[in-house]
Amino acid sequence: MESTPEKLELIERYFGDFNAHQLEQFRKLEALYKEWNAQINVISRKDIDSIYLHHVLHSLSIAAIADFQPGTRVIDIGCGGGFPGVPLAIFFPEVKFLLVDSIGKKLKVVEAVCEGAGIHNITTAHSRVEDLKKTSFHFAVSRAVAPLKDLWKWSSPLIKKRQPSDPENPMAHGLICLKGGDLAQEIFESGVRPRMMPISKIFPEPYFEEKFVLHVPK
Repeated sequence: MESTPEKLELIERYFGDFNAHQLEQFRKLEALYKEWNAQINVISRKDIDSIYLHHVLHSLSIAAIADFQPGTRVIDIGCGGGFPGVPLAIFFPEVKFLLVDSIGKKLKVVEAVCEGAGIHNITTAHSRVEDLKKTSFHFAVSRAVAPLKDLWKWSSPLIKKRQPSDPENPMAHGLICLKGGDLAQEIFESGVRPRMMPISKIFPEPYFEEKFVLHVPK
């Protein structure tokens, strides 16, 4: 099934500077995910028709607060079917993304979507993130994978502090994650003090009420 202009318009409504190639990549996502989701379930059945709102635009809330510069290295922890990493890789074609998941069949979907949409700045790793060795990144991203305490425990050793040779990212290196609901207890238990941005302030859509982007600097 081809994606409708109205669905793609949802992305263009908030981001006006995509080139034709990027728009074509975003346009292809719906058909690719519908094809693969019928074989390997990575998106709930009720969500697949809302992929641009619930998954693509949700992922791009990270791009709205973090201007990753060319050469930046980003790890997506527990990427599942590729969110937030796949939309972010389209948004930032000169940034290198490593998408990590412990379930190999989910990475099969990610790799197929990347091939079908012509996304060349993503690599994948079939691993638990805590088992990764000798790798370093400027940022870690994640969506609803684990409590903030665990995400920070896993990502902190992999995030390098800024060096003179690093890309000039305006945001401090660290963890950027997508969370929802009442986060007071989760943040307290994490022992960190994240910057917290309501996504409904970025994208004024009812779906994003009580959803947040959190940034924990290294």
